[in-house]
Amino acid sequence: MIFIFLYMMKFKELYNSFINNEIRFDGVYWVGVKTTGIFCRPVCTARKPKEINVTFFDSIREALQNGFRACKICKPLNNPDETPKNINLLLSKLDENPETKFKNYNLRQMGFEPATLSRWFKKKYGITFHTYQRMNRINTAFKEISKGKTVTDTAFNSGFESISGFNDSFKKIFGVSPNKSKKITVINIERFNTPLGTMIAGATDNELCILEFTDRRMLETELKQLTKLLNATYIQAKNSVIEKTKLQISEYFSGKRKKFDIKLLTPGSEFQNKVWKSLTKIPYGKTISYKQQSVNMEIPKSVRAVANANGQNRIAIIIPCHRVIGENGKLTGYGGGLWRKERLINLEKKISE
Repeated sequence: MIFIFLYMMKFKELYNSFINNEIRFDGVYWVGVKTTGIFCRPVCTARKPKEINVTFFDSIREALQNGFRACKICKPLNNPDETPKNINLLLSKLDENPETKFKNYNLRQMGFEPATLSRWFKKKYGITFHTYQRMNRINTAFKEISKGKTVTDTAFNSGFESISGFNDSFKKIFGVSPNKSKKITVINIERFNTPLGTMIAGATDNELCILEFTDRRMLETELKQLTKLLNATYIQAKNSVIEKTKLQISEYFSGKRKKFDIKLLTPGSEFQNKVWKSLTKIPYGKTISYKQQSVNMEIPKSVRAVANANGQNRIAIIIPCHRVIGENGKLTGYGGGLWRKERLINLEKKISE
């Protein structure tokens, strides 16, 4: 209903209601500010951005998935009337230290039952608590990486009081200090929307090295792996490889593309690359079992190792690990979620009919 309401309203009407702090829209839409990378409530008292720098979302989840962080002034995640005090306190701690990782053990020490907390976040924001804090860390780190800025400027512009504090936070998320990152491979990264949710694409000047759904649990780990394997740093920016990827993924979802011609960079072991190459040989619209994949590779006794290598694939859809299923025909093992695996398989079968 909210989406339909927003669709019916003109952008100018939404912007005017935001400028005028109209409280009747609080909880109906959220405002993303492109220049700062934050999202706000309609009643935020911070200085209003220009119209050209604003975008609107119909849910908090959508704002997070598009790379925006919660505003520290209007605190869109904190509703005093609906959010318990202990959860407000937890959110405040994450605001103060976005790089913090609260594990289940830490949550229990703070008096939370992890499963109950996750259900509350899922009901309220459409994502679990762990997914939220993972997105928050990544979104914060992405904002800190600004093309052309010095480490000092980036640190202080991101609200850090010291370079060492920024370096520590950066290293916790990406596995390398920003000073070292200046001497290494640059990977441009960009988010974009698809019918199955927001994806992130990362590429060098010539090759695509990561394509994942932003809510994948292993995303942070994969980013760290690439940092080490490629001696790389990330800059949130467009490049020709990403633009080509976005176009071909769009064509794939519309049924106009069955094969991709994007040059890939897949750092990993010789065995992993052999497995990933075998995935690209599975015909569009077809599925095989992990056992059959092993047989095709002439290593029939290595089913578990092959399945594990499939799970390490960092380039979704283009390297089609979604086409591998259990020997009994059931869907298993897909980092983007089994519901996506089912949708991808059904999409290809429907187009192939």
